[in-house]
Amino acid sequence: MFEEALAGAREAEARYRAGDDIPPLLGLTVATKEKHALAGRTLSQGLVACRDDVATQDHPVVSALRRSGAVIHARTTSPEFSCATVTHTRLWGVTRNPWNTRYSPGGSSGGAGAALAAGMTTLATASDIAGSTRVPAASTGTVGFKAPYGRIPGQPPLSADHYRGDGPMGRSVADVALLTNALAGRHPADHTSLWPTATVGAEPADPAGLRVALCVRLGDYPVDTEVEAATRAVADVLASAGALVEEVELPWTSRRITEIGFTHFGHILGPAIAAATQGHEHLAGYTRRFIADARAAAERHTFLDGLTAQAQVQGELAAAMAPFDVLLCPTNAIPALEADGSYTDGIVVGERRLEHYWESHLTLPFNIANRCPVLAVPSGRASTGVPTGVQIVGHPYDDGRVFAVGALVEQLRPWSAGYAELAPEPH
Repeated sequence: MFEEALAGAREAEARYRAGDDIPPLLGLTVATKEKHALAGRTLSQGLVACRDDVATQDHPVVSALRRSGAVIHARTTSPEFSCATVTHTRLWGVTRNPWNTRYSPGGSSGGAGAALAAGMTTLATASDIAGSTRVPAASTGTVGFKAPYGRIPGQPPLSADHYRGDGPMGRSVADVALLTNALAGRHPADHTSLWPTATVGAEPADPAGLRVALCVRLGDYPVDTEVEAATRAVADVLASAGALVEEVELPWTSRRITEIGFTHFGHILGPAIAAATQGHEHLAGYTRRFIADARAAAERHTFLDGLTAQAQVQGELAAAMAPFDVLLCPTNAIPALEADGSYTDGIVVGERRLEHYWESHLTLPFNIANRCPVLAVPSGRASTGVPTGVQIVGHPYDDGRVFAVGALVEQLRPWSAGYAELAPEPH
């Protein structure tokens, strides 16, 4: 969008020189996830059959960016219908991780993570229904915020899905706080959007008196040794600074969490994707697998069954977190996914074979408990060269706390690598 962005930059310069009514994102470049519709632009959702579909109105996130003075200069890739944690489609090809191009930047906001890591944009928009902001943030050494449900307005009708949310990504906690404040608030199209909203900052929390629950496996997730070491290193620096860090356990299994999640998807997102793709010949394997898994889960469990199971998970999390300010855990169980992998037959993590590759991410529990804000920040780099990350989980709607703790982690364990140095293409 070079010509439009250049015109927007000139308008921003003139407005800045005039010196009055300076909006918070004036002149800053923001790359928007393709699903965040721009009126008059294509809206394909990564599908070949929809490559010529055109949006008739701006997504609420885009409306907020325009009000805030941002310059939308690019759009970023995602998997088909944002339903995978890798980012490749027949329409756009394979999106690769700038830290090591053999591997994926994650998904579904993989293009956003890759663009940020490669220095191609200042800020980026993302979305998250099962980890689609946090997985790419962890995989690219960037910061992503899964806002609590309703904090950032979405696009109907799926904005009524209480697992979902749209949000910000950036290269620092302060950048993400800036973008969060610009996006949050009420929008007339989304009746679930909250008002008044919270304002977040990037002032580090005082470690004295800070209480952190450390939970490396969230029950039985098979976390890789490198990921565990990086997570514990974050916990150690917090403890060394004076925070109380205590290890806790949760009565979860990755299979149980996945079954609960797909029961929910089977009654909402799965049918939505199936309806939108009906008659399409060229769907990715991961899209077909998602539709099939969601349908099968909905046949096994009613929507009420799903709500009952979700309430149990939410109660278990609340009990574990009650004595603490935040919960700290890894974002991904594994160091990296292959860039062109689909993993429709499952995935092996260590010595354990997982039926569904989504079980290699520790993100879905906090969409089940989607009133909890979660900030994903870097924790280190694995031997693959791909970054690792942790999630800072807050109590419902306690957004400011996760930003303060994230800023403290950033201060104590600075992510000094800057932009990724592009690795050569794999042979």
